[in-house]
Amino acid sequence: MTYKLGLTGSIGMGKTTTARMFLELGFPVWDADEAVHRLYAPGGAAVVPIAAAFPETLNDGGIDRKILKQTLAGNSDALKRLEKIVHPLVAEDREKFVREHHSSQIVVLDIPLLFEGKSEQQVDGVAVVSTDSRTQHDRVLSRPGMTKEHFQMVLSRQMPDAEKRARADWIIPTDTLEGARAAVERICREIVTNA
Repeated sequence: MTYKLGLTGSIGMGKTTTARMFLELGFPVWDADEAVHRLYAPGGAAVVPIAAAFPETLNDGGIDRKILKQTLAGNSDALKRLEKIVHPLVAEDREKFVREHHSSQIVVLDIPLLFEGKSEQQVDGVAVVSTDSRTQHDRVLSRPGMTKEHFQMVLSRQMPDAEKRARADWIIPTDTLEGARAAVERICREIVTNA
């Protein structure tokens, strides 16, 4: 029986680095953001239905994310329409990944908006990556093209870190790589031991 571990955390908390640590231990990681990129790419399953709903977003056989973002800006109806198209396709991609890795003791499902999207029902347990707000702020604003305004906008769409931590089965502190790695190893040992 494969244990489905949901991995989540707010922007700048170190989720990508932590996901790599699970991979290094030999556990497959499914990335929700990568799945969306695949679905939007030429030939991706989301291209035809999104282009039908939002024709201006079709570009070179794929969905132009920049134009899509502009189309959705401030339009909650358009966002709901997009979610109706994309969410089932992402869920299908995730289920396929889990089936393909059924022989692994743990499959890590990297889902940035796990709690916000009510995806915790699809996993067996949740690990939240977390650090202090100063470190988070510094990490995010060091990203190319990131502004304070965009950072605030992203944060406003995400559940507060304290709430995520309260709902998590495990918390992975990402203040240091060593601390994060030790937490990841401990989680894997606990899951494998209790399987």
